[in-house]
Amino acid sequence: MQMIPVAANDVAFSLHAVALTAFTLFQVFIYERGNQKISKVCISITAIVWTAAIVCLIVAWPKSNWLWLIDVFNSIQVGMTAIKYIPQAVMNFKRKSTIGWSIGNILLDLTGGVLNFGQMGVQSIDQHTLVNFYGNIGKTLLSLEVVFFDVLFIIQHYVLYPAKRDENVDGYPGLPVEVKHVAAA
Repeated sequence: MQMIPVAANDVAFSLHAVALTAFTLFQVFIYERGNQKISKVCISITAIVWTAAIVCLIVAWPKSNWLWLIDVFNSIQVGMTAIKYIPQAVMNFKRKSTIGWSIGNILLDLTGGVLNFGQMGVQSIDQHTLVNFYGNIGKTLLSLEVVFFDVLFIIQHYVLYPAKRDENVDGYPGLPVEVKHVAAA
């Protein structure tokens, strides 16, 4: 019998991510944003992803093909993570700054990615197989992607574009100096 490399914590993580994403989307609609608008690209990507997810759910349901559905959802998550991280990396590069952007979540994200690899490694050693890595390719790709971008952001934040500190800004020593934003081309 072939082992299915999807654990209960993988499903819980995915359900948690969907719930928080839905809550964030809900907040987008209820809170005042001034003159900010949701871009047409964002609306299009969101509509395409949700449509694809619903269609895949409808296809998987009659045959109870849940492992295939998880693979599809993992692929969607890998793609959405790239869509989420690439613009931030490019903006940091163009601005030559990470001021106004929090590194805290990146450090937590990196911890999760590394621990995820650790979990897969320990399970592989225990089970004497690498199926945890190649059998759940979405989880492996997501972990690699997260670790790659998190390391990139850490390098941008602490090495390439560290906050310039002034001796006395607004009467408080050591606060970051304001950096003027560069308009997107």
